[in-house]
Amino acid sequence: MTDSLKSIIIVFLLIIGLLIDQKIEYYGQTITNIVTWLFFLHLLKKGERVVQISLILCLFYATAGELFLSLVWGLYEYRLYNVPLFVPPGHALLFTLGILLAPKVPHWFVVAVPLITAFYVIFAFLSGLDTMGGILFLTFLICIVFGKAKKLYATMFILSLILEIYGTALGNWTWKMSVPVLGLTTTNPPVSAGAFYCLLDLLVVFSIDRTVGKKPS
Repeated sequence: MTDSLKSIIIVFLLIIGLLIDQKIEYYGQTITNIVTWLFFLHLLKKGERVVQISLILCLFYATAGELFLSLVWGLYEYRLYNVPLFVPPGHALLFTLGILLAPKVPHWFVVAVPLITAFYVIFAFLSGLDTMGGILFLTFLICIVFGKAKKLYATMFILSLILEIYGTALGNWTWKMSVPVLGLTTTNPPVSAGAFYCLLDLLVVFSIDRTVGKKPS
C-alpha cells in the first residue's frame, strides 16, 4: 500500500467513522470501533518494527490520556459519556497521517503555524474567551522549540484542529466551557487543543528515540 493511498484511507476513516458514530443509532459506534481497529491492526501487521513500536506506544499513551482528560479531569465528554473504543486507535491513525504528511510541508510551516495562531490565542486569553488556550499554546511552543520532530508537531497541530472542529460540530464530543479544577475558560473546541496531540507525539517520538534510536522526521 502506497503512502498516498494510506493517507486517503485514514482521512476517509476519520471522516466517515465519526459521521457513522454520530448518525447511526445503537450500532454506529460499534461499526466505527470495528473498522478503525481492523485498519489499525492492518497497519500494525504490515509496518516495519519502528512503525509497529510507534503505533503501540501511541495507542498506550492515547488510551491513558483519554481516560484521564475525559473521565477523570472532565475536560470534555463523549456523547455516550464513555471513551469510544475507536478513539485510541484513531489517535494512532492521525499520528500515522501526520508522519506521512510532515515531510511534505515546507520549513516555513513550522514558524507560520504558531505565529498565526498566537494572534488568536492572545486575543482569546485577554478577552477571557479561552484562558486555557494560553497554557495549551505554551505547551505547543515548547514542543516546537525543544522537540526534535518540529514538522510533525506543526502538522499535527493543524490536523488535530481540523478533526476537533469536525468532531465537535457533529456532536461526537463536547468540551466543557469551564475547565474543571483550574476554573479557566475554554471554547468548544479550544483552538490550541492540538497541544495535547503534540504532547502525545512528543512522548511517542521520545520513546522511539530511547528504544530503537530512530525518530520521525
